[in-house]
Amino acid sequence: MRFKIVAFSFLALAAFSAASDQGTTVTGHVAVTGAHSSRPVATREDYAKGVVVWLTPADGHAIRPEAPQQHFRLVQKDKQFTPHLLVVPAGSSIDFPNRDPFFHNVFSLFEGKRFDLGLYESGSSRAVRFDRPGVSYIFCNIHPQMSAVVIALDTPYFAISGPAGGVTIPAVPAGKYVLHIWDEAAGLDTLRGLSRPIEVAGAASDFGMLRVPVTGDSQLTHKNKYGQDYDAPDPMSSVYAR
Repeated sequence: MRFKIVAFSFLALAAFSAASDQGTTVTGHVAVTGAHSSRPVATREDYAKGVVVWLTPADGHAIRPEAPQQHFRLVQKDKQFTPHLLVVPAGSSIDFPNRDPFFHNVFSLFEGKRFDLGLYESGSSRAVRFDRPGVSYIFCNIHPQMSAVVIALDTPYFAISGPAGGVTIPAVPAGKYVLHIWDEAAGLDTLRGLSRPIEVAGAASDFGMLRVPVTGDSQLTHKNKYGQDYDAPDPMSSVYAR
């Protein structure tokens, strides 16, 4: 299943890099292969949409953007998070406003940032600072159908693939990097195995085609924040929609 995706703007990306008219434009394509039956997409090309690709220096040094702390938003509305996928610089804060007429309890107890915002009512909002790089899988402790993914990066050199799998990363300084890739329906071992060295030079650099094998539905199977199965909704409880 593919959802609306958002990343911080290319204007912010240009502010983080040396200058928008310098460096190399890195391009390439991704192709998602494997089990597609659970992905309701308009065309077969849409299977390649929403794959995150980023570059980190081969020497292992992080590239922390020299910019004011960014603020983003994951809205809870109609029992879903919007956007489903959010890519942000490490150190950014994300607001979680509740725009449903009932309670939510946002939590993440897996990889990346671990947090539990507790129960909060309609019209209120809480925030989390994603202070280190990583992938955070986010859920609601009341509504099991709600899920989102936040990817915090310590590099400004990244892109999210378009419907046909195209990837463009502008203004990358020449040098040696490691290319990383992420897709929600691919296993962690598979994604680690897809990382590869890449050398960036000249006005343009093409990493070619990356094929991402997936295993099934992009929805992460999960328990509630206590590690138990979700309770059936209680129509008399104020935390559920009536």
